[in-house]
Amino acid sequence: MIKKTLVTLLLSSFAAASFAHQVWVERDATGPARVYVGDIDGERDHGDDVKTLEATTKVFGKDAKKTVKVTAHNAYLEAATTGAGDVRLINDQVWKPWKNKDGELQAAVFNSRAGRTETAAALDFEFVPTAANGNTFTLTFKGKPVADKKVTIVNPEQWVKGFKTDAKGHVEVPATAKGRYILMSSHDVKGEAEVAGQKVQKLSYTTTLSFVAE
Repeated sequence: MIKKTLVTLLLSSFAAASFAHQVWVERDATGPARVYVGDIDGERDHGDDVKTLEATTKVFGKDAKKTVKVTAHNAYLEAATTGAGDVRLINDQVWKPWKNKDGELQAAVFNSRAGRTETAAALDFEFVPTAANGNTFTLTFKGKPVADKKVTIVNPEQWVKGFKTDAKGHVEVPATAKGRYILMSSHDVKGEAEVAGQKVQKLSYTTTLSFVAE
């Protein structure tokens, strides 16, 4: 599916494709985390499409230098996380850099977080709870709030709805049902950067956050 999605990506805008195909992390309680690939509200990848991301997916807690082992299973990657605290993910090699319609070399960066106990950011692009275990989040890029940005929320019943962050970068999740909620957003940045040894002129970030409402 990843190869098929890349073709779609090259023929359309990244913003549309970024929500259609994701890499995100989920965790229950304090055990291992699971990393999924595919459509959050639909079909998920299996087999080789998951296996190919085993070596490039970095999973950690607060410190990106302290990554944990990631092992591929048929339907997901398992990250050997232990103890309490939120879990984060980075992968900038899901797709190889490509030439966009403006002739620029562009790359995709996937950020993800599971949990809402920590009120500080550790990813470039991240949803951060304004209070531990709360339902209001600040969308941040490089530590600064991102205002007026589209946010997609998927609730436990797979209800999908679009919101926007306010002037302070805040978005409130209508967590009225028990179960897992997932937030998504995207952000494009122009400027020279290096991804997997290649210099690119544009980075397209996507970020997700998952949490379980009791």
